[in-house]
Amino acid sequence: MLNKRIIIPMLCIICCISSNGFAQEEEGKIGTEVVNIVRPYTPTISDAFKVKETPVLNDSVSSTKKEVEYSIFSVPVASTFTPSKGSATKIEKTKSIKLYDNYASVGFGNYTSILAELYSNFQISRTDNFGIFFKHHSSQGGIKGLRVDDKFYDTKLDATYSSRQKDISYLFNTGIEHQLYNWYGLNEFSELETNETLDALDTKQTYFSGYVGGSVSVENSFFERATVNLRYLGDSFSSSEINFTAQPEFIFPLKEITLKVAADIDYLSGSFERNYLNTSDIKYSFLNLGVLPSLVYVNDDLTLSLGVAAYLSMDSENSETEFSIHPRVNASYRLVDELLIAYGGLDGGIHQNTYYSFIQKNPYVSPTQHIAPTSELYKAFGGLKGKLSNAVGYNVRASYGKEENKALFKLNSFNGFNTGLEGYEQGNSFEVNYDDITTLSVFGELKVEVNDSFSLGANATFSSYDTTDQPEAWNLPELEVSVFSNFNITEKIYGGASLFYVGERKDQYLNGFTLESLTLDGYIDANIHAGYRFSERLSFFVKGSNLLSDNYNKWANYPVLGIQGLLGATYKFDW
Repeated sequence: MLNKRIIIPMLCIICCISSNGFAQEEEGKIGTEVVNIVRPYTPTISDAFKVKETPVLNDSVSSTKKEVEYSIFSVPVASTFTPSKGSATKIEKTKSIKLYDNYASVGFGNYTSILAELYSNFQISRTDNFGIFFKHHSSQGGIKGLRVDDKFYDTKLDATYSSRQKDISYLFNTGIEHQLYNWYGLNEFSELETNETLDALDTKQTYFSGYVGGSVSVENSFFERATVNLRYLGDSFSSSEINFTAQPEFIFPLKEITLKVAADIDYLSGSFERNYLNTSDIKYSFLNLGVLPSLVYVNDDLTLSLGVAAYLSMDSENSETEFSIHPRVNASYRLVDELLIAYGGLDGGIHQNTYYSFIQKNPYVSPTQHIAPTSELYKAFGGLKGKLSNAVGYNVRASYGKEENKALFKLNSFNGFNTGLEGYEQGNSFEVNYDDITTLSVFGELKVEVNDSFSLGANATFSSYDTTDQPEAWNLPELEVSVFSNFNITEKIYGGASLFYVGERKDQYLNGFTLESLTLDGYIDANIHAGYRFSERLSFFVKGSNLLSDNYNKWANYPVLGIQGLLGATYKFDW
């Protein structure tokens, strides 16, 4: 078999060599040949040859598998390694703070000062709550050099009822307030009066006010929310005032923007028994109706609101009606995430002044005021705000605006040494003057909040006023600065401090038949408070006010109390 396999290939090689040799000899002679085609070429596909799944080996040599027998010889290995047992890492648990629904606080200080607060909350159901809040602050006075009483007190009681349902939330609130002040700011002419005349002078003024109101908000509805409030104010000179306000808001989502429509309803009616010259009584009645539509666009970085405020103001006592339109444009844009946000806008509207709002700013006004609304024609503003880090935030803003009938407090004139004068006619009370004023203002604020244990903030406002009829913007400071801080020294000891600066202000008084201006110096008011948590329920606190002992004049001829200290305790509890 092996010989045949070798001989056949050898014969093939020899034949190929021989034919190659003859071809080379006749390489130069190429002849012609005729080819007759019998039929066209028709290709066919032959059947495929499939390999069998289990091929059969035709091998002449076959071998059988040998069985192998083996055994394991185990030899122990000496080791000194001893694995330690694993233990789970413990997470430090912070002690949860127990929250109480109620607290009572009371403190006593020099000048026979009393500060008391009480708050209580009652959970009626999972959705409804009822709460009450009581606050009293009083002092028997004692400012050196005064010839009349300077005591004061302020007591208020508020109650609220709130409910949060699935698609609607509403709140009802009501409250009463009783305030007492004295017109103790006698001027240089009053100081010339005899002790008998001053002892007979009743400088006391009391205010009594009460209110009822509420709010409602609805989810998934074109009616978004509404607030209403009705307030009454009366004083010891038979003055009275009623003020009703309502602000409903509606929302209509469009394709890419939202249409918001708000309304502003403000009704005011009141009276004073007399004017300052005692020639007639004073009555006032105003109704302001406003419609404030706006288009709001919001995306990831830009928030834009374009709107107007249209007001119809009616003065019933003088039979006057005015219609005005004010701009309402606001925009903000994230330039660099939360680091830098630019914002700006143009605002305006009608602001109804009230006797109640005046006494909250200056309780020494006389019960002889002419009440009128202020029209903010426009106020353009722009600024930058953001966070320099997670702990540091800032805000800078500049604004320029014009107001018609802006309210300014100014000293009343001295009405003489006649007996039978009221306690506010000694040049020791204030009247309200109105003027058209243009204001340029610059504001800056910086806040640092490292953690829950420490926070620090400061802000400053510089304002420049341009009046129309009045020589000065009476009792409006050009510069105001405040610095404040809160801190926790330990889990039980906490505290805080604040510092306020108010710059110079101008006022005016009648000296005989001549109007003279006076300048009130700027002042600094430093305050501090600290506390000790004796337990979860009981803590003690101490407060210090006007620590620089500066009897500065907050209002002309009205020095404040000197250094004031207050020591008290707060107790938390559940019913």
